[in-house]
Amino acid sequence: MGLALGKISSNIYWSGLSCMQYKHIPKPELPGDEWVLIKTRLGGICGTDLSAVKLTASTYSTPLITFPFVLGHENIGRIEGVGKGVKNWAVGERVVVEPSLWCKPRGFKEMCVFCEKGEINHCINITGGDVSPGIGVGLCHDTGGSWAPYFVAHQAQLYRVPDGISDESGMMIEPFAIALHAVLETFPKDDDQILIIGAGTIGLCVIAALRALGSNAEIIVLVRYGFQAEAAKLLGATHVIRSSKDANYYREVVDLSGAVMKNPIMGKPMVVGGVDSVFDCVGSNTSLDDAVRFTRNGGRVVLVGEAGIISKLDWTPILTQDLEVKAAYLYNHAEKFQGHRWKTFDLAIDLMKNNKVDIGWLVTHKFKLADYKSAFPMLMNRKQAEAIKAAFVFED
Repeated sequence: MGLALGKISSNIYWSGLSCMQYKHIPKPELPGDEWVLIKTRLGGICGTDLSAVKLTASTYSTPLITFPFVLGHENIGRIEGVGKGVKNWAVGERVVVEPSLWCKPRGFKEMCVFCEKGEINHCINITGGDVSPGIGVGLCHDTGGSWAPYFVAHQAQLYRVPDGISDESGMMIEPFAIALHAVLETFPKDDDQILIIGAGTIGLCVIAALRALGSNAEIIVLVRYGFQAEAAKLLGATHVIRSSKDANYYREVVDLSGAVMKNPIMGKPMVVGGVDSVFDCVGSNTSLDDAVRFTRNGGRVVLVGEAGIISKLDWTPILTQDLEVKAAYLYNHAEKFQGHRWKTFDLAIDLMKNNKVDIGWLVTHKFKLADYKSAFPMLMNRKQAEAIKAAFVFED
């Protein structure tokens, strides 16, 4: 019913007549001795959360989720309570929680083949163990999520947030870690030309990650709105192109890349040449179709935005241009950077602590949870509000 009525008015999605409900719930219980209770300070509103609210998310992963669940995986909070088996963590510490519910949080003594290597984003045990099925916090009935005053986390998911890092920057560690993983998996050469499609939170974090990690590559960014263009420039973009309907963004990308544009009998232009690699941070029919067209022969397309169901992608450029199409999913504990192996969250915190990156200002809007009926419409019309990242803020 919600999906049908939502086509009449998007307000239906958060009215209580659809799948999402606003209600008071008790503090979640600790699932085990090695778990802690977190008192939320900020809970980010992610694009994937909004897809769940609007019922546009793919149903592919629903076997890996326990209903009902509390949304919210971007987070920062303080430890409110600890289980008797928790070591080296104390009540009152400010922490960010890595949402992934991999082998260790699930209580497995023997790690799966992927978690053993630190590739927790590939864990195959996310429906087993001590807690109910769930990809992560915010998608699991037993843990709760950061759209609530309290949620729970295993001690293996905790990261201390240094005093010099603001709550806003701390909450941005999770989306920044996604961008870091994508960049480290496909780190460009300094003479490469990079195209980033999309200047929402993840696209902007990819720019920030490239520069924070020391990349001197030329970065072209496709943005929709003027305020996104300004943010992209501040973070280190070399060129910014508006991709609104009245803009000839194909011509601008082609000119910057030194490519040649050809017009088929019908359909979108063909690009001969193009950039070395594209980070698609949108995951739509249009963005993916553009990504494979803008990439040079033998180049790479990196999927960072959650694509879902893509029904109109022309695969011809992938074959005829011999493209590498690579997905970069979440984050892990096996990142290689400057001769060291890092957990992605640790690297994100280290870069922030050492003033290599500042992204707390991307949190442009904050709402009390009770004001959710103002938050969601604003995010549906982010151009007018000039909104990049919004969050729910909770009382201390």
